[in-house]
Amino acid sequence: MTDRTGLRSEPTRTCVGCRATDSRSALLRVVAETSRENPRPGGGVTLVPDPRHRMPGRGAWVHPRAVCLELAVRRKAFGRALRLQAAVDLTAVTGHIDTKHVSSKHDGTTHDGNTHVSNQDAQQHHARHATSTIHENEPQGGSNAMSTR
Repeated sequence: MTDRTGLRSEPTRTCVGCRATDSRSALLRVVAETSRENPRPGGGVTLVPDPRHRMPGRGAWVHPRAVCLELAVRRKAFGRALRLQAAVDLTAVTGHIDTKHVSSKHDGTTHDGNTHVSNQDAQQHHARHATSTIHENEPQGGSNAMSTR
């Protein structure tokens, strides 16, 4: 698919944690895996990371950051995005994100060669989006808290 300029556009996805849209390459795909050989007690489902975006089945997309993962868990977003009724086990996804974060602290790249967005960059990105939302809701005259007469 190309845009109006004739350049190829990259697919975008929405993070189930922070709800921000980003390029597909910046997000981690997560897939539900049910094992018939070793079913989990209570009928739970294991979520596994799909960094190559090749595993079959419905996927959910999350930024590879602990903050977004925590938000997704708190919002119960994985269950909704993957259409699951059972409890989910995030051990594999948490381990993948922790490993990726630790390995990228040294040289800015991950095991798979992708560049890593630093936590500071991510916070600035989210701060920009948060302030733009706040300013959209302000009245035209701006804030009256510090007005001078």
